[in-house]
Amino acid sequence: MTDHAWVRSTVDPVTRKAACLLRWGPIEALMTPEDTLATAQDLTAAAAHAETDIALLAWCRDKLKADATTAGHMVLDIRTMRTPPSGPGRSALRIEAVAGTKTGKPYVNIARGSMKGQLTPDEAREMAGHWTQVAVAAQIDVRLRYALGEHPGITPDDVEQIFARLQALQR
Repeated sequence: MTDHAWVRSTVDPVTRKAACLLRWGPIEALMTPEDTLATAQDLTAAAAHAETDIALLAWCRDKLKADATTAGHMVLDIRTMRTPPSGPGRSALRIEAVAGTKTGKPYVNIARGSMKGQLTPDEAREMAGHWTQVAVAAQIDVRLRYALGEHPGITPDDVEQIFARLQALQR
């Protein structure tokens, strides 16, 4: 897996709302939980599409006796007919399902800015699971921060120290 792309829960310093922080090489981006969930959905969909495309290519070659070029064009035409995932939020990454016509293996390409990576479908689903957990944690964390901040005797610095320790345990 591309272990250079990392996301964790945080709080938007301006709005104090739940947020997720993406760090990947020189890239650092603050995202909403909705955008984080949209990214997870897109990763999962791309993993399924890449696997389906490989199976379709094999079927076209085996059953239709289509050459690699013809089978490839068929898959590209079918891709244009797919309905893109919809819902609240926008994907934080460029995500593309890839069917390796030479290798016969499915891949998921991800990118943001100058950073690029290639995942297996299982790695993409694992990454999606992590991003989903982070989006949910961000929503819970912001409520916990609020509740702790309302407790007498706990300062904002105390709250930040608690979350810094919790985040250190996640690594």
